[in-house]
Amino acid sequence: QVRLVESGGGLVQPGGSLRLSCAASGSIVTRNMGWYCQAPGKERELVASITSGGTTVYADSVKGRFTISREGAKNTVLLQMNSLKPEDTAIYYCRLTAPWGQHWWGQGTQVTVSS
Repeated sequence: QVRLVESGGGLVQPGGSLRLSCAASGSIVTRNMGWYCQAPGKERELVASITSGGTTVYADSVKGRFTISREGAKNTVLLQMNSLKPEDTAIYYCRLTAPWGQHWWGQGTQVTVSS
């Protein structure tokens, strides 16, 4: 059984920073881990992802502001979010993908950017 536990969301002013963390429990080999966001009335979309080899992908809207990384050999993925904008407000979900293609999702963490 794989479980993803997210933390680090909250309320921040425009221009501020937050760091999201997602830790996967259970012994599993991962193909990649990523962060997705879903704003009210919108579909869930990719924010950033990172493969087990360290290759990263970013949405155009966050390039240069967000950085995704993994903690060593642990199934933990971090998302450093800088220069936050009101349009970054959303629920952020962590996703883990196994080598055979199966996905697991975290419960989501709310990020609100507002003055």
